[in-house]
Amino acid sequence: MREPAYRSAEELDAFLGDPDHPSGWFSHARCLELDEKEEFPAEICRRLDDWGLPAHYVPVEHGGRLTDYERLIQLMRVVARRDLTVAIGHGKTYLGGVCVWVAGTPEQATRLGADIRAGVPVSLGLTERAHGSDLLAGEVQGTDGAGGWLVSGEKWLINNATRGSLLSLLTRTDPAGGPRGFSVLLVDKRELDKDMYRHLPKVHTHGIRGADISGIAFDRARVDRSALVGTEGGGLEVVLKALQLTRTLCAALSLGAADQGLRLAADFTRQRELYGRLLGDLPQARRTLGTAAADVLLHEALATVASRLVHTQTDEMSVTAAVTKYTLPSGTEDVLARLTRLLGARAFLKGVYEGGMFQKVERDHRIVGLFDGNTLVNLNSLVNQFRSLVRGRRRGTGDTVGARTAYDLSLPLPPLRPGSLSLVARHGSGVLAGLGESVARLTELARERPALIPAAEAARRIVAVTDRVHTEMEERQGLVGDVPPAAFETARRYTLCHTAAVCLGLWTHSAHLFTGTRAAPLWQDGLWLRAALDRILDRLGEPDTGDGEAYEALVDHLITTRRSGELFSLHPYRLPGAPHRPAADATNVRN
Repeated sequence: MREPAYRSAEELDAFLGDPDHPSGWFSHARCLELDEKEEFPAEICRRLDDWGLPAHYVPVEHGGRLTDYERLIQLMRVVARRDLTVAIGHGKTYLGGVCVWVAGTPEQATRLGADIRAGVPVSLGLTERAHGSDLLAGEVQGTDGAGGWLVSGEKWLINNATRGSLLSLLTRTDPAGGPRGFSVLLVDKRELDKDMYRHLPKVHTHGIRGADISGIAFDRARVDRSALVGTEGGGLEVVLKALQLTRTLCAALSLGAADQGLRLAADFTRQRELYGRLLGDLPQARRTLGTAAADVLLHEALATVASRLVHTQTDEMSVTAAVTKYTLPSGTEDVLARLTRLLGARAFLKGVYEGGMFQKVERDHRIVGLFDGNTLVNLNSLVNQFRSLVRGRRRGTGDTVGARTAYDLSLPLPPLRPGSLSLVARHGSGVLAGLGESVARLTELARERPALIPAAEAARRIVAVTDRVHTEMEERQGLVGDVPPAAFETARRYTLCHTAAVCLGLWTHSAHLFTGTRAAPLWQDGLWLRAALDRILDRLGEPDTGDGEAYEALVDHLITTRRSGELFSLHPYRLPGAPHRPAADATNVRN
């Protein structure tokens, strides 16, 4: 079985040390302390540099170690599981550099790669105070100057705007604006006249309190023509293609937050007493924990496949990225909300249960759904593709070969070809084109293995819903002007059908790879798949499958992994530190 993504993540986790050791340099206690002070985690970021994490932000062809996005997502998940502030503050360098990986010259990419490997922070300057996600309204302007541009204007709510030495800046280079009126400039602040720009004050935020969320203002700053990334006037296209990669990578942030939240809630249910019984033995609490666990696994399945589709189905990433960036943050917010009800008041208090880690995770994660395109932006991206998705569905097109390669975790990934990124999936979705094949395979297996019958029945129901969703899409294709709420609801339902297809494809192609591994109980008899499909049907507003045994088994496996020092994951994964042993009594959380 091919496992380099998870093995690299385990190596990083081991380097970071036991997060429960209060004196550790990247411990939970240290992160809580920095959050309370609203202090940037500079020392932690420096140690991540020492390990070599920045090299994983740089494609191998430009001197780095980035060969596949599956590995990068798992590395960022490790950091996010410790602290989202660190993950967002450090990982922003990848987001800042990705425009160059997509459209820069080899010389630009080599120079930037060397800077990033040396630990130089890079930022991405897109949004402005008055315009938010409306990039076409951007007012930061580059006027013609000798050998380049004179840049003026303000970018605001920019991660690492102050700390970053380099900035990929979306700039209006044509006063008239419009889709061809913007360019990306790789601005090196080290080369600017210091009188021609200034940093805006750090913004105090509810979550990720220590992050450098600030801004930068330019006043006729002279930027050389060599800073142009791609073609003049091609900036919006470059950014939108780059965002397909960054939105997919954001899945790691949600996965890490969910890992942490689920861990805290699971441990709490094994310590908290109510009515003379452990909370974790009460049916309603177990159901809540079970549905949260199912959601975490279906999110992991989507993120794993999406990170592989970056390589195998690059020209359909406009769909995959939008589905992933909508599903993971919104789904994880829902998971954390349900776990909040399990913890009760302790979900909000500092210094009571686990130092107040849960309230920090919940606060920090709220921002993930906002940057690199919020939930409505991603749903709108799908609405804009209804026509091509419906046409592809009707014609049976879409890259099914690329989808199958992504589902089979034993197969190596081809190198990423950024030139294949497209703003629209012109041939439809290969993921959904292959849904029928996956369902047929599962149905065939269910004839031999009765335990799979609930999953097969749920899969056939999802096919019926998928047909109805495409009928709705056909009725709403080609919308001009304001998008009605019904179209957003159709797009939301489409994301669930796409996610179900991913789960079915992953299980049918890779379940056999986990036989004999520590994660085998999740894959055997389709356990995680049964629960995931039930959760998807629930989100679609459909009747559930009545398969309560799947949730019970997930909770049992979750508790087993906590006791053995394993991560609750589709993959076998050993966590650093000692295995968890619940206290013999629950007096510390009894009241």
